[in-house]
Amino acid sequence: MDAAFVIEKVILISVILMGSLGVAMYATWAERKVSAVMQDRIGPNRAGPFGLLQPLADGLKLFFKEEIIPDRSTQFIFILGPCLAMLTATMTSAVMPWGPDFTLGGRTVSLQVADINIGILFVFGVVSLGVYGVMLGGWASNNKFSLLSSIRAASQCISYELAMGISLIALLMMTGSLSMKDIVTQQHGFWNDGYFTWNFFKQPVGFIIFLTCSFAELSRAPFDLPECDSELNMGYHQEYSSMKLGFYLFAEYINMFISSAVISTLFFGGYNFPFMDQVQAAVPSGIFSLICVGALMAKIVGMILFFMFVRWTLPRFRYDQLMKLGWRSLIPLALINMLVTGGVILMTMKK
Repeated sequence: MDAAFVIEKVILISVILMGSLGVAMYATWAERKVSAVMQDRIGPNRAGPFGLLQPLADGLKLFFKEEIIPDRSTQFIFILGPCLAMLTATMTSAVMPWGPDFTLGGRTVSLQVADINIGILFVFGVVSLGVYGVMLGGWASNNKFSLLSSIRAASQCISYELAMGISLIALLMMTGSLSMKDIVTQQHGFWNDGYFTWNFFKQPVGFIIFLTCSFAELSRAPFDLPECDSELNMGYHQEYSSMKLGFYLFAEYINMFISSAVISTLFFGGYNFPFMDQVQAAVPSGIFSLICVGALMAKIVGMILFFMFVRWTLPRFRYDQLMKLGWRSLIPLALINMLVTGGVILMTMKK
């Protein structure tokens, strides 16, 4: 492992980390602006032009707020909870292919931190660890409302991870690989030999199941049961203040950013876009890679806006409705979709 390779990966990790934090900051601004537009309000407009400095003001406010740790809390675990939530939120981006390789100074530079052949399993493993940050924070607070909220979060994450995983099996049966890079490569361009290459057109039912489960995994409305104020006062982070609260809030928006990236990669071609071969032939490899990164970011922004539109459109589910949807509807539907996909693949192989 040469020094240039290490420097390349350090720079890439830094850019992804800073980019994730930047997107999380301005996702809070976008959330408030989107809700304001949908409710015929103005939204943030005081800090900077169009309120663009509002996320910086909110971040500074959290930094300088008094930090309070309840006397009856388990202090080490109380501090560990938000740290674990933030850590798992940022780890998921390690296996994401953000763009194609390009040549710089005679070296082939990869826009993927780690190209492992079980990238999807890595994403699921890290996401499943994220719920521990919520559970530990709610339990260590020694607050019954926080504990009940964290139990809700854990139960709905476990319930919807089953349907999400089964829906993904059907997709993996078609791609034949767990590598994120291989899945993106198979979706090259948009149209090839008379059929669409993006997996959304091959697995529409799997996409709907995966998207619905993503709302529950992120605890986004209409599945934001762990944070419903009318029942639980605030949620698992009720006793948190200053940057510990900020970590939980940032982790939520980073998870939404990464979930949008995963959905875009698995179902919408990742960094692929229509007529990309013609563009690649007309521009240098470095410029082409930047265009591909921009295409992926455009898809991610579109998914984030969709998450926000749904939040301010649909009412919140009751908890029993949430569980019934997961166990009685989505899991059977995902199993049927998997069996139908297997049957279609088997018939195709026989032909």
